Amino acid sequence: MSIDLHGHSLAAAHMRLNQALAAAWFRDVRVLLVVTGKPPKSGSSHGESRRGAIRGEIGHWLETSSYADRIASVRIAHQRHGGDGALYIILRRKK
Repeated sequence: MSIDLHGHSLAAAHMRLNQALAAAWFRDVRVLLVVTGKPPKSGSSHGESRRGAIRGEIGHWLETSSYADRIASVRIAHQRHGGDGALYIILRRKK
Protein backbone atom coordinates (compact mmCIF):
# COMPACT_ATOMS: atom_id res chain seq x y z
CA MET A 1 0.00 0.00 0.00
CA SER A 2 1.27 3.50 -0.70
CA ILE A 3 0.33 7.12 -0.12
CA ASP A 4 1.75 10.27 -1.70
CA LEU A 5 1.90 13.27 0.65
CA HIS A 6 4.16 15.31 -1.62
CA GLY A 7 2.63 18.68 -2.44
CA HIS A 8 0.01 18.67 0.34
CA SER A 9 -0.19 21.20 3.16
CA LEU A 10 1.08 20.01 6.54
CA ALA A 11 -2.45 19.68 7.92
CA ALA A 12 -3.71 17.73 4.89
CA ALA A 13 -0.62 15.50 4.86
CA HIS A 14 -1.00 14.71 8.57
CA MET A 15 -4.67 13.81 8.10
CA ARG A 16 -3.94 11.64 5.04
CA LEU A 17 -1.13 9.84 6.89
CA ASN A 18 -3.46 8.99 9.77
CA GLN A 19 -6.11 7.76 7.34
CA ALA A 20 -3.55 5.61 5.51
CA LEU A 21 -2.29 4.09 8.76
CA ALA A 22 -5.86 3.24 9.78
CA ALA A 23 -6.60 1.67 6.39
CA ALA A 24 -3.33 -0.28 6.37
CA TRP A 25 -3.96 -1.64 9.85
CA PHE A 26 -7.56 -2.55 8.99
CA ARG A 27 -6.42 -4.39 5.82
CA ASP A 28 -3.52 -6.20 7.57
CA VAL A 29 -0.96 -4.43 5.35
CA ARG A 30 2.58 -4.88 6.70
CA VAL A 31 4.39 -2.21 4.64
CA LEU A 32 3.10 1.28 3.89
CA LEU A 33 5.13 3.32 1.38
CA VAL A 34 4.85 7.02 2.22
CA VAL A 35 6.09 9.51 -0.40
CA THR A 36 7.07 12.74 1.34
CA GLY A 37 9.19 14.47 -1.27
CA LYS A 38 12.94 14.92 -1.17
CA PRO A 39 14.46 16.74 1.81
CA PRO A 40 15.98 20.15 1.05
CA LYS A 41 19.54 20.18 -0.25
CA SER A 42 22.09 21.93 1.92
CA GLY A 43 22.72 25.48 0.80
CA SER A 44 19.22 25.93 -0.62
CA SER A 45 18.02 29.45 -1.25
CA HIS A 46 15.85 31.33 1.27
CA GLY A 47 12.79 30.96 -0.97
CA GLU A 48 12.84 27.19 -0.46
CA SER A 49 12.74 27.28 3.36
CA ARG A 50 9.44 25.32 3.48
CA ARG A 51 10.73 22.62 1.18
CA GLY A 52 10.90 19.31 3.03
CA ALA A 53 8.39 20.39 5.70
CA ILE A 54 6.42 17.12 5.54
CA ARG A 55 9.62 15.09 5.76
CA GLY A 56 10.63 17.15 8.79
CA GLU A 57 7.35 16.52 10.60
CA ILE A 58 6.59 12.90 9.74
CA GLY A 59 8.74 11.44 12.52
CA HIS A 60 6.84 13.44 15.13
CA TRP A 61 3.50 12.53 13.55
CA LEU A 62 4.34 8.83 13.70
CA GLU A 63 5.58 9.02 17.32
CA THR A 64 2.39 10.74 18.47
CA SER A 65 0.01 8.73 16.28
CA SER A 66 -2.59 6.46 17.83
CA TYR A 67 -0.88 3.76 15.73
CA ALA A 68 2.60 4.38 17.19
CA ASP A 69 2.56 1.11 19.15
CA ARG A 70 1.69 -0.76 15.93
CA ILE A 71 4.70 0.55 13.99
CA ALA A 72 7.64 -1.86 14.04
CA SER A 73 10.07 0.38 12.14
CA VAL A 74 10.47 3.23 9.67
CA ARG A 75 13.04 2.99 6.89
CA ILE A 76 14.18 5.05 3.92
CA ALA A 77 12.69 3.65 0.72
CA HIS A 78 14.66 1.92 -2.00
CA GLN A 79 15.74 4.22 -4.83
CA ARG A 80 13.10 2.80 -7.21
CA HIS A 81 10.39 3.69 -4.67
CA GLY A 82 11.58 7.25 -4.10
CA GLY A 83 14.82 6.92 -2.13
CA ASP A 84 15.28 9.87 0.24
CA GLY A 85 11.88 11.20 -0.79
CA ALA A 86 9.94 8.24 0.61
CA LEU A 87 9.70 6.00 3.66
CA TYR A 88 8.61 2.48 4.40
CA ILE A 89 6.48 2.19 7.53
CA ILE A 90 6.61 -1.42 8.71
CA LEU A 91 3.55 -2.36 10.75
CA ARG A 92 3.52 -5.09 13.39
CA ARG A 93 1.47 -8.22 12.91
CA LYS A 94 -1.91 -8.28 14.61
CA LYS A 95 -2.07 -10.49 17.68
